Amino acid sequence: MRSTGNIPAGYSIDAEGNDTVIRLEGVMNSSTAPVLMESLGRAFNDPSPSSLVVNLEGVTYMDDFGALVLLELREMMRGHGGTFRIAGAGDKVNEMLLLLDFESLSKLTEVHVQRQPLFAGVGEAALNFFSEFKYMISFLGSVFIALLHVSTHPRSLRTADTFLCMQRTGVDALPIVGLISFLLGLIMAFMSSAQLREFGANIYVASLVSLAMTRELGPIMTAIIVAGRSGSSFAAEIGSMKISEEIDALVTMGFDPIRFLVVPKILAAVFMVPLLTLFSNLFAIAGGLIVGVFMLDLTSGAYITQTIETLTLFDVVLGVMKSCVFAFLIAWIGCLRGFSVRGGAAAVGQATTSAVVSSIFLIIVTDSLFAVLLRYW
Repeated sequence: MRSTGNIPAGYSIDAEGNDTVIRLEGVMNSSTAPVLMESLGRAFNDPSPSSLVVNLEGVTYMDDFGALVLLELREMMRGHGGTFRIAGAGDKVNEMLLLLDFESLSKLTEVHVQRQPLFAGVGEAALNFFSEFKYMISFLGSVFIALLHVSTHPRSLRTADTFLCMQRTGVDALPIVGLISFLLGLIMAFMSSAQLREFGANIYVASLVSLAMTRELGPIMTAIIVAGRSGSSFAAEIGSMKISEEIDALVTMGFDPIRFLVVPKILAAVFMVPLLTLFSNLFAIAGGLIVGVFMLDLTSGAYITQTIETLTLFDVVLGVMKSCVFAFLIAWIGCLRGFSVRGGAAAVGQATTSAVVSSIFLIIVTDSLFAVLLRYW
């Protein structure tokens, strides 16, 4: 039975026994495939045949768009529980079907998600944690060995790279550190003055700002800024070298990658972050001074005198010592994440993010340990 109606030229539908036969003719490419799929979809909308045979004897050319028509017909038959078969295909059509691997081609790829048992997932996470912890300790040991070698052989230090890292870590970060510290000191003075003014203790705003910044907030804020700027930069730089096999080239040429790349960054951070912390304290005290002079009717001399009387040498040294430890952690974790990169560009981005997050976490944990030790010391 030949079909009639709005069926375009290029195919016909006949019934042969229990089979419904589609005879396709002419060219099946990107121009004719959309029309064929739309018309065949209407022709087989309801009812659908139980057995479909597609005769390609009259097809003179077929590309991947033509194969898509056959794929749609096969998926339609599978959806209705019917059978599908191709017949009469010429040599060129068979070559195209073999090239596309039509037999295994599927419109929808079935994804089987295997759920992992709870204890197996916990065990795998624990093993990954211990493996990463082992690598961290190994990397830390390599860093200390490299630092020991540089201390006994100063000429092996890459001085030019060290000064360049010092510039990028310290000098280039000074504007943003100064601005944030100034605003932080101003905010602290403004908020504390609202309470201290009620007791006539305006002068103690200077004590609060100077102590809080020198002992705690100055080192922490500076370290967080450096972690976001320099720690991420260290991870991205070394990670890019890792995926481009530049580090393997250094090893091949006989260079120690730790001594060549990590030591200058660690020394630069340890030297520059304490200086940034001192500048941060000064800018914060200046911010508090602005509030004290223009809002609390204090003189600049009285504010500075109260600051000097409040602070001790121990407070300043404690902040500098904290910043040295924070600087080492930032440079170490940044380089560690860079050397841990595996894969492509996406892995570099993940390592950069991990370096910043890990650095901030270690900074807070270390500061907490300092607080506990000072409390019971």
